[in-house]
Amino acid sequence: MAWLVLMACLSIGQRALAQDIPAEYQQVLTALGKQGDFKDRVLKVNIPRNDVQVTVAGVKTPTPFGFGGWVAMTKGTSSMEVLMGDLVLLQDEVNPVMTALLDNGLDVTALHNHFFWDEPHMFYMHVHGHGAASELAAKLKPAIDLIGHVPGARGLSAPAAPSPAAAAPMDMARIAAIVGRPGEQSGAVYKITIGRDDLKLTEMGAAINARMGLNTWAAFTGTDANAAIAGDIAMLEAEVTPVLKVLRKNGLDVVAIHHHMTGDRPMVIFLHYWGTGPADKLASAFKAAVAELAKPAR
Repeated sequence: MAWLVLMACLSIGQRALAQDIPAEYQQVLTALGKQGDFKDRVLKVNIPRNDVQVTVAGVKTPTPFGFGGWVAMTKGTSSMEVLMGDLVLLQDEVNPVMTALLDNGLDVTALHNHFFWDEPHMFYMHVHGHGAASELAAKLKPAIDLIGHVPGARGLSAPAAPSPAAAAPMDMARIAAIVGRPGEQSGAVYKITIGRDDLKLTEMGAAINARMGLNTWAAFTGTDANAAIAGDIAMLEAEVTPVLKVLRKNGLDVVAIHHHMTGDRPMVIFLHYWGTGPADKLASAFKAAVAELAKPAR
């Protein structure tokens, strides 16, 4: 009986959450045919690449480890929406998707890798735009519809069954204690996300916060003894070299340094990293890198 009550409460909670999404954003999700959520005044639309099975340096990696694309919207001045996003693409999808975005009036602000030795090789395309929510959805849809459907794209596979969330092979509580921040589990992946709330970025009156992509994160998968970590660190220009030194000192590989946004002030640089080893050692390395972000201006 208790589990019936619990399931009923969860169902009510899920309906309440869905009702919290403003009607215009519900229409965006419907138009794009995607799922999402609304929090901190931001609509986050999920575009996971469940259709691609990726290995990194021979390690099989679940989709939540770093292959979940997204777009986000938040209101600026005069009810104008600010859109940002990160699309996860196969090599053969990059230029068709870019053309669809540009032809429909959206900006492409970055194109880069997140990994070395990934098979198939994946790229990440950042998209940006302004307008009414319905207009942005209409501009996005041709590009979104191409993802997973470009004829002849190499690397596509059958959708994978969702990873079971019940059995956790790593001590997630220990990882959270080492980092000093709680995370969220998605199947076999434990992810800790830290917003750069100390950076007051705005665009057209809209706050560019963690849900709009201004964040540092680490994803863990594997076992306590043999884990993998991948993530992204959001840095001011003066923080780049100190963070690089800490990552390399702790044995983590740096795989990309780039921007996600154009015209942002202060300029924010993003750094992607990857490594394997005992989970506690990886968590300590991430914590050491994050500590460099909290130091006084150099």
